[in-house]
Amino acid sequence: MSASNDDLLRQQRSPKVTDFLSREEIRALTRRSDWRGGWAIASTWLIIAASFALAGWALQQPWYLLLPGVLLALMVLGGRQLALAILAHEASHNTLFNSRFGNNQLSDWLCARPISLDLYRYRSHHMRHHSFTGRDGDPDLSLVRGLPTSKVSMLRKFARDLSGLTGLKYLAGVALMNAGLLKWTVANDVQWLPREGRSLFSYMAEFMRNSTPSLLVNALLFLLLWGAGWPQLYLLWVLAWLIPYPLFIRIRAMAEHAMTEGSDNPLRNTRTTCAGWLARSFVAPVRVNFHIEHHLMASVPYYRLPQLHGLLHQRGLVKKPPGYADVIRLVSSAG
Repeated sequence: MSASNDDLLRQQRSPKVTDFLSREEIRALTRRSDWRGGWAIASTWLIIAASFALAGWALQQPWYLLLPGVLLALMVLGGRQLALAILAHEASHNTLFNSRFGNNQLSDWLCARPISLDLYRYRSHHMRHHSFTGRDGDPDLSLVRGLPTSKVSMLRKFARDLSGLTGLKYLAGVALMNAGLLKWTVANDVQWLPREGRSLFSYMAEFMRNSTPSLLVNALLFLLLWGAGWPQLYLLWVLAWLIPYPLFIRIRAMAEHAMTEGSDNPLRNTRTTCAGWLARSFVAPVRVNFHIEHHLMASVPYYRLPQLHGLLHQRGLVKKPPGYADVIRLVSSAG
């Protein structure tokens, strides 16, 4: 550990982990576990099952219990859909499991496909985000471009999310990306691909090839709900994906990179955010709020990020992080 803490904070380039961690600490932090990865997925699906059970119970109650019960189930489902996305994100770094099968096939089918993600395409996309964070070439830059904005503008963004307009826009984008008409992304950029004389049949064939895994997983979920006697609850899964899920993604993206410095140093181009139980339930599942730590060492599994945060805090490299409410105030402070 040769460089001073002040040097690491000031420099533009990404620091070497050996500048602030010993070899023994690095080995301990980067240990991976198949059982912890498996439990992360299983526990997420158990909460999803409990949310469906809550909604099914609420549908049999008077209106004053029905509405709060269904709304709570909807919000929890949206939060767990984000948790599935973050678990797929972990797998894209090969840190969710120790095994290749767990980080590829298992995570793709149980985490990515249920929410219309493609783990393999996401992995390629996300590696570019880590290589060019906050700078030209970052494919996620559009998620935080134009911030800060005014409170009125931020309220309009939230209103679009809560009305389902953002979700419907993304649904159309997923369909066009799966058909090969748009370049694949999880950000807001729209890039039309050249047609090069392709026929309608070729687009339809590509759409089915790319969409079939997600359609199969969602069909299985529908059949399971049908078998439990509640096929109508599948609509709640779709509504969660269209409404709270985009809102939670927006808040998460703003917390991680909005209004950070445009350098190659994760201590400056990324933000860690304080997350209590409420934030962890909806916008910060799977320790994703420890984002400086993740960008400094993407090889660290999510469950060891708090330990890494503690070491960085002890050594003066990170300060007490802001909360999500603080970030929303910051990004809506213009005008």
